[in-house]
Amino acid sequence: MSDQDLYAALRAAAELHDPMPTDLVDRMVAAVAVADLSREYALLTLMEGIESPVRGDAETTTMQFSDGSATVLLHVSRTESGRRRIDGWIDADASEVRLSQGERTWTAQPAEHGRFAFEDVPPGLCRVQAVTAGDAKDLLTPQFEV
Repeated sequence: MSDQDLYAALRAAAELHDPMPTDLVDRMVAAVAVADLSREYALLTLMEGIESPVRGDAETTTMQFSDGSATVLLHVSRTESGRRRIDGWIDADASEVRLSQGERTWTAQPAEHGRFAFEDVPPGLCRVQAVTAGDAKDLLTPQFEV
C-alpha cells in the first residue's frame, strides 16, 4: 500500500467515525469575529475626565490604546485651518509610528521618551500602527475619528 493510499484510508476512517460537525465552519467564523471585536473594544479606552469628543465642537481630545505590552497615548487638537495635529507617546521601544487615513500614511520616528507627532491631518477615520523592535508584536489600533 502506498503512502497516498494509506492517507486516503485514514481520511475515510476519520470521516466515518469522527466526522467534522456540520456547523463547525459557522462557529469558527463567529468565534473569530467576536474575538476581534473584543480585542478592538479592549484596545480603545477614552481617557476619563475629557470633556470633549473629537467629533464635537471642542478643540481637543485624548485617547489611549493598549494591547497589554505597549500603550499609545494620543492628544488630538484642531488647528486654525480645521485640520488636526496629533501628538503621541508610546511606552514601548518603537522604531516607527504610522498614521493611516484611507490611502494616505504619515510616518514618524519616536523621539526620546517615545514622543511623536503628525501635523496637518484632515478630519476623518484614522488608525495608528506602532512598529516595535525585536520580537514584540506591533500595536495596531482600531479605527478612530479625528
